[in-house]
Amino acid sequence: MPTSTLIPNETLQNLLADLRLTDHQPSENLQALNDYEPSANPQTLTEYEPSANLQMLVAGQSRFIKDLRINVGNVLNNTQHLSRKEALLLALAVAVNERYTPLQESFSGLAREAGATDAELAEIVACTSLMNTNNIFYRFRHFVKKDFYANQPAGIKMSVMANPVLGKEFFELVSLVISAVNGCELCVGSHEQSVLQHGSSESRVFEGVKLASVIKGLITVLA
Repeated sequence: MPTSTLIPNETLQNLLADLRLTDHQPSENLQALNDYEPSANPQTLTEYEPSANLQMLVAGQSRFIKDLRINVGNVLNNTQHLSRKEALLLALAVAVNERYTPLQESFSGLAREAGATDAELAEIVACTSLMNTNNIFYRFRHFVKKDFYANQPAGIKMSVMANPVLGKEFFELVSLVISAVNGCELCVGSHEQSVLQHGSSESRVFEGVKLASVIKGLITVLA
């Protein structure tokens, strides 16, 4: 397991702490704490090896580090139309979509602390996987614009959408957010209409997409 020197930037250290990431090997005392009932322990940390992008920001004393911590904190903690659990589940979906394991582990743990169940976490993974399937398929149809492709049955099984554990409105919100990240115009339009029909609001949609954009930017720096 790699070991690195502590990042000499207090703002960045605080951001990593907020995300339960550590850029060094934990002490024996901390490791003992992490090994004790990890599912109930809010102090469990995920080890993180600083990326080249992150180290460049630190070396250049970039002011963006402060912006990044403020932006991440705002979308996870200061939303008006998303609960803390919902914000963390959306953040998890983006981490899963980007295949970024450290934040998958971090957001899974934080979401559990906020009340998310294993079934809800699993459905975030399922929804994100399904959207990756649909985003490619329907984006192709939209790009090519040929009747032959448009008239062919998709034949893609989507039973998870029928009675989601997350509730239909939030499942549609996750679908919309991931479709926005993946740039599928057709899917974004369809899920935006659907989520509003299931009782959501444009304010929730706005906060969800904003959250996804910030977490995607965070991953760009951390990965």
